[in-house]
Amino acid sequence: MSATEDPSGAPPTGHDGRISRTSILRAAVSLSAAPLLFGGGVALARDRVAAGNALALTPDCDDGDEPTVEQTEGPYFKPNSPLRTSLITSSTPGTRLTVTGYVFGRACLPISGVLLDFWQADVNGAYDNTGYTFRGHQFSNAQGAFSLTTIVPGLYPGRTRHIHVKLQAPGRRVVTTQLYFPNEPRNSTDTIFDARLLMTVRQAGPAREGTYDFVLDVPQTPTPPPTTPPSTTPPSTGTWAAGTSYRAGDVAAYGGSSYRCIQAHAAITGWEPPSVPALWQRV
Repeated sequence: MSATEDPSGAPPTGHDGRISRTSILRAAVSLSAAPLLFGGGVALARDRVAAGNALALTPDCDDGDEPTVEQTEGPYFKPNSPLRTSLITSSTPGTRLTVTGYVFGRACLPISGVLLDFWQADVNGAYDNTGYTFRGHQFSNAQGAFSLTTIVPGLYPGRTRHIHVKLQAPGRRVVTTQLYFPNEPRNSTDTIFDARLLMTVRQAGPAREGTYDFVLDVPQTPTPPPTTPPSTTPPSTGTWAAGTSYRAGDVAAYGGSSYRCIQAHAAITGWEPPSVPALWQRV
């Protein structure tokens, strides 16, 4: 699947028209359900790559995958950044950008209390080395989620657009890396750029929204896979409709067929049962 920007704001889909794992993850976490991947694994927000490149996912969360790639700190890191999730004010120039995602350990479980320290260039490509403009740290919440409000960074000489971040899980070592934007012309000439660190980015009105999930080398005890729903007659909810909250086991009709809900979620347009096998099973 390729990382593209959807100006309509609709959930991102792959070449086969199916809903991406990004949306499945966010629906599951918002309902306090386990984030599931098609086939029973764990889904990550960053599940697509730059258009035209067939690259490995970064990384699918299972016991055999490598943690998120580490990169150079660069010359402009400053310690003691302020605790905040927004690096801008209402008068800050630049295209608004929200970056969200999750932090997982090696068993695909979210990690709470992870320190994420972000820093970046301003709209002109300059770093603030006297104060703390475009610098700030935060901690992942109980679901392992983080959210950063900032702007699309300007171009720094010799580099493509990027955002720096340091992560530290409680009691673990610091991991330093960078996040990148898809379809940037300088991605192909930047010697530091790594496509495994591409965010999924879409247009949201005049602003942009990016997603990326980190996997840290933190040992965890795996959880057992979800069990098959009981074979009792499930409740019927009539015809599938956007805006309906479905529970696991509910049955809805769509296109002349019946489908059983296999993961609780709130339906939206684009999540019709035939397109979302992670949520619906034909019966």
